[in-house]
Amino acid sequence: MIRAEALVKHYGNKVAVDAIDFTVRPGQVTGFLGPNGAGKSTTMRMIVGLDRPTAGRVEVNGRLYREHSAPLREVGVLLDAKAANGGRSAYKHLLSIAATHGIGRARVREVIGLAGLDSVACKRVGGFSLGMGQRLGIATALLGDPATVILDEPVNGLDPEGVRWVRTLMRNLAAEGRTVLLSSHLMSEMAQTADRLIVIGRGRILADDSIGNVIAGATHAMTRVRTPDAERLVATIAGPDVGVSVLADGAIEITGLTTEQVAIAASAAGVVLYEIASVSGSLEDAYLALTAGEVEYRSSNTAGTGAHE
Repeated sequence: MIRAEALVKHYGNKVAVDAIDFTVRPGQVTGFLGPNGAGKSTTMRMIVGLDRPTAGRVEVNGRLYREHSAPLREVGVLLDAKAANGGRSAYKHLLSIAATHGIGRARVREVIGLAGLDSVACKRVGGFSLGMGQRLGIATALLGDPATVILDEPVNGLDPEGVRWVRTLMRNLAAEGRTVLLSSHLMSEMAQTADRLIVIGRGRILADDSIGNVIAGATHAMTRVRTPDAERLVATIAGPDVGVSVLADGAIEITGLTTEQVAIAASAAGVVLYEIASVSGSLEDAYLALTAGEVEYRSSNTAGTGAHE
């Protein structure tokens, strides 16, 4: 379990993390989301003792990270897949880390196989692709068979098979009762992997709930219909709280009324419906709604202006 209480981090006058409280529980995958500069990396670094909090505290399995006598057996972490010595082989890299905790060669070989690195175990890490480096980083995180696993962008550089492997691995670790904290910018992957979400923006918690509740709370369900009599349908359902949008393909999206209410209104007015469906918001929609005012670095939509720096 990971528990943060009034956790604060300042870098000079900049507030990177602003008195946040959260708990990451065992038995589920918790997604950690936020824009660049939101405080995710700083928070993860404080969890594993790489940064010291300005105030507050964060514990892993009931203790500060530095208080664990064998931290690799408590917490497995991937924050930077390029942290390995490029001159060492994958096997020697893992073996040297294992030696710090009395972990045997059998476990090293086990995590190499688990990460799919058998064929490159004796190759130098400096020649690894990004995806292979990610697999080695995950193998390193799992080396001590830890109760808590923290992975930052673990699917970067992985092919579809690798992405599925990470997804299955995270789900299996949670099913074993471990605590799993997963940070990623891939909304589609997070939607398939996470049970719970913590969303952070400008150092503050914006949401901390089940993935379903986060989506429901930040988006609006709508009804999508197709009809040959769009004008009459729109006139029939018109009201101060009803929103209507006509899509390029001719479909109509309606907010403010349930699917049942739209169907009843159409039937009463004699409007034929070719299609009617309830459409829920996506995780991406919810994330963008939650972080709309919290983005530190925002791109311009203007392209091809001819301006040069």
